[in-house]
Amino acid sequence: MGAEPVTDVDRDSEAGASTPAPDEAGTDRADADAEAGAARAANGGRAARLKQLEREGEVAADFLETLLDIADLDGDLDVDVDGDRAAVAIVDSEEGRVPRRLVGEDGKVLEALQELTRLAVQVETGERSRLMLDVAGYRAERRAALVSLAQAAIAEVQASGERKALEPMSAFERKVVHDVVAAAGLVSESEGVDPNRHIIILPG
Repeated sequence: MGAEPVTDVDRDSEAGASTPAPDEAGTDRADADAEAGAARAANGGRAARLKQLEREGEVAADFLETLLDIADLDGDLDVDVDGDRAAVAIVDSEEGRVPRRLVGEDGKVLEALQELTRLAVQVETGERSRLMLDVAGYRAERRAALVSLAQAAIAEVQASGERKALEPMSAFERKVVHDVVAAAGLVSESEGVDPNRHIIILPG
């Protein structure tokens, strides 16, 4: 028995099966346009946010430079953007070293100076700032020490299966420890009220 001839209707059916309907093609183009628009908006938002953070750093640097001049203290200023916040560091200059009294005992003077700088930025920009200030590399050194402390505490919790309370810490210090604990797959919580707010590491 011979093969049946292919009719024009059959050809139209086959062509129609492989070609998107006009409304489907239009929807695909609209979706692509919407995705492209969203990407452009996201990029524009990131660029605007970066510009805002750079502005915060500039304002903070101007404020701190004036403060150092008034106090007749040595120090250069490094301005950067760290994640979603502006970062300013007072570092040793060619003329001399940054006075360690700007850090103070357990970084208390540094914390107060950071809050004062954030306030100066807010007054200038009209926006609340989460700017991070460092002096003479104190935060970098403290971060390394906190990572070691957290890792030792994590090992102790994993071995004993019991929760462990750490010493009171500043918000910056608690953030460092929380990040290390989370990376290890455990859970940590903050308890208490400043200046006695501290971290509890919980067993997995």
